[in-house]
Amino acid sequence: MLAPFHYAFVQRGLFEVLLLSVCAGLVGSWVVLRGLAFFTHAVGTGTFPGLVLADGLGFAALAGASASALLFAAGVEGASRRRRVGYDSLTALVLVGALATGVILASDVFHSGSNIETLLFGSLLVIGGQQLVTAALASVAALVASALLGRRWLAVGFDADHARALGLRSRLPDVVLLALVALCATVSVAAVGALLVTALFIVPAATARLLTRRVATLQVASVALVALQGVAGVWLSVEWNVPPGAAIAVLAGGCFAVVALVRALPRRAAIAGAGLAVVALLAAGCGGRSSDNAPGRVDVVATTTQIGDWVREVAGTNADVHQILQPNSDPHDYEPRPADVEAASGADVVFENGDELDHWMGKVVDEAGGHPTVVVLGDHVPVKRPGEASGAEASRFDPHWWHDPRNAVAAVEQIGTALAKVDPANATAYRANADRYVGRLRKLDRGIAACMSEVPRSQRKLVTDHDAFGYFADRYGITLVGAVIPSQTTQAQPSARDTVRLIDLIEREHVHAVFAESSVNKRLAQAIARETGASASYTLYGDTLGPQGSPGATYLSMEAANADALVKGFTGGMHSCPIRAGA
Repeated sequence: MLAPFHYAFVQRGLFEVLLLSVCAGLVGSWVVLRGLAFFTHAVGTGTFPGLVLADGLGFAALAGASASALLFAAGVEGASRRRRVGYDSLTALVLVGALATGVILASDVFHSGSNIETLLFGSLLVIGGQQLVTAALASVAALVASALLGRRWLAVGFDADHARALGLRSRLPDVVLLALVALCATVSVAAVGALLVTALFIVPAATARLLTRRVATLQVASVALVALQGVAGVWLSVEWNVPPGAAIAVLAGGCFAVVALVRALPRRAAIAGAGLAVVALLAAGCGGRSSDNAPGRVDVVATTTQIGDWVREVAGTNADVHQILQPNSDPHDYEPRPADVEAASGADVVFENGDELDHWMGKVVDEAGGHPTVVVLGDHVPVKRPGEASGAEASRFDPHWWHDPRNAVAAVEQIGTALAKVDPANATAYRANADRYVGRLRKLDRGIAACMSEVPRSQRKLVTDHDAFGYFADRYGITLVGAVIPSQTTQAQPSARDTVRLIDLIEREHVHAVFAESSVNKRLAQAIARETGASASYTLYGDTLGPQGSPGATYLSMEAANADALVKGFTGGMHSCPIRAGA
């Protein structure tokens, strides 16, 4: 039952929760007493444009989020002085502006969001020393401010007119309260994310409010609830292998519902119901997690589905492979799970894609506490295609290098070499398996080239969901006309102008098909196809393999299926590309 707490990354997450409990509990109690729940949720979400700027320009995410949150709070406070519009309405207006600014920056300025998802949804699994220090400082600030200004906050919140009659006319205490909310909400972003700040600041305090009317008791109970729910949420996240921020949020909401129900029921029924809820929670978390790793085998972590497939081909039965991404998942917005960090802590070797596709893996490895050999396969491929440079980055490469089989050959050879180094006893088997698979890759390459040569070059015009097929197009003489999402990350959003330009381009170039991707929502691609008269009947495997039993279940079958779909789309279904992927 206590096994999850043995891991260093879990212990750091627990320390972060306990440090934040003081800040979140105290500030949360003032938020509930002063009716600032919507403001608090909004100011957490309002960090979004700051996060985008920090990611795009390459400075600290906390600095960007803090500046954005403080500007948000200042905007609401400044606008409220005119008192022509309600406080909630002002908060909503400023929130809309902040979100719109963030979306424009992410989609049209930087065309990337490489770290934003973790900051929106948080990750207690990769907490470092800096986050622990800032959480401690925020809690100290909350304690000091509450001690110095708590009576004024309470008096103004209870009866503002009476407080002014008593001489409490200065707006400075309220400004300090809003700034404190912004500070503590921002610090919590690393733990539960901008979108789940409510789970720490509002729900526990609202739950405590159901049980007491005394301010001091409310504050102590709020701090205790944040701590207990945080610890239980981290434990459940490891047991259930779910994101800890979401686990804490669900647990906090469940506690509020149970307390509200208990208050509405007769005493005996309430006690029995609460007891059953606790027993059910413990039973759900004690499902008997066990390791599948066999003794004597190499422990390998592979970030992407393609790399996982290659490693299994090369390693055979000599390795246990933990594959992080699953079929039809999106690597651009993936949040590592507890099982991923646990696997990295005990891995012998970690294989990464590189080129920012699996950017989250570097922090997972750093914080997991293990000492694996890390191999970034993208650094070893012979063909590198420039991607989109943005912000302070001097250069960026297209991360979808595996769509050129020549790069897959180099990656497989590198996997064989790395496995042979960490497990010399089976080096001969690794090299033989790698050589055998390389032969199949080269045969696949020849087959796709032969198929494409049968299609006139003027018909090889490609429009996809996002820019994932540059390597494939370069290798086989395909013209990239455009993409529904004009970026190499699916996190960007197409503007109306981009969509109109793409529709005009498709019509002008007489493109026969718009190819949706298996891991991206297909609705916009299908709408563009309907608008232009192009076909939307063919799906490509772009970022990940398909599920077991699908045409894209392995790398070889995925690329064969992509080639077949492309030939059919280019020729209006008149021709196909029947490659035997497993040969």
